[in-house]
This record gives sequence, structure tokens and C-alpha cells, in this order.
Amino acid sequence: MQPRTIFLCRLIGLWALIVSISFMLHKTAMVDIAVDLSNAPALLFISGAFTVLAGLAVVLAHNVWTGGVAPVVVTVVGWALLIKGGVLVVVSPGGASGLLAASHFADYAYFYAAISLVLGLYLTYAGFLADHAKRHARS
Repeated sequence: MQPRTIFLCRLIGLWALIVSISFMLHKTAMVDIAVDLSNAPALLFISGAFTVLAGLAVVLAHNVWTGGVAPVVVTVVGWALLIKGGVLVVVSPGGASGLLAASHFADYAYFYAAISLVLGLYLTYAGFLADHAKRHARS
């Protein structure tokens, strides 16, 4: 794996782990935050702008569609962030509330957190395993 892919696997993986574990520990608060965010135009825009920034950073630095599962997953996450951020920037608070309701976020909160947890576990494992494999290959 390329050094950039290893770094992004670790960065996105650890971030996803931390966020998903926090989400699982504080489900009610996280659902309340999502509802509050969907009703606050300024916060919705700021959140979307930073999500677009993160997505653009990954897509511009790592638009890799070959080389194994981990590089492709990193690229897909980058594109997902970019698209999600774009939606958050242009959607109205009413539209955001509608999207949140359509996703049944409160009902399936643990399912959504589990997706992030699995993604985080995989990327973290792949990122740190690659470094370990590289060190053993030099020996």
C-alpha cells in the first residue's frame, strides 16, 4: 500500500472508531444533536462546508480505484464525504429534517453507528497492518 493510503486508512479508521463508539455510548444525545443540526441553517452550512473540505481533501489526494480493497474504501469514503457535504450545504433545514426523518435515524441509530464501527475497524486494521507487513518485508 502507498504511504498516503496507509495514512488515510489510519486517519479515517481511527476517526470512525472514536465517533462510532461515542455514538453508541451516547445515543440519545447524538440523535438530539442530529435533530438540532437539521433545524439550524448556520450549523447545517458550517457542517456541510467542513464535510465538503474533508471530502475534497481525500478525493484530490487519493482518487484511487485499484490496488486492493483498502485504497478503494478510502476513495469511496472521500466521495461519500464530498457528496454528503454538498447536500448539507445546499439543503434547507426543512429538507434536512425530511432526510433525517426518511432515514429513520433515531430508530436505526445503532445500525448506522455499527456501519461506522466496522468501517473504522477495517481501515485501522488495514492501515496498521500495512506498516507491520512493510517492516517485516525489509527484514
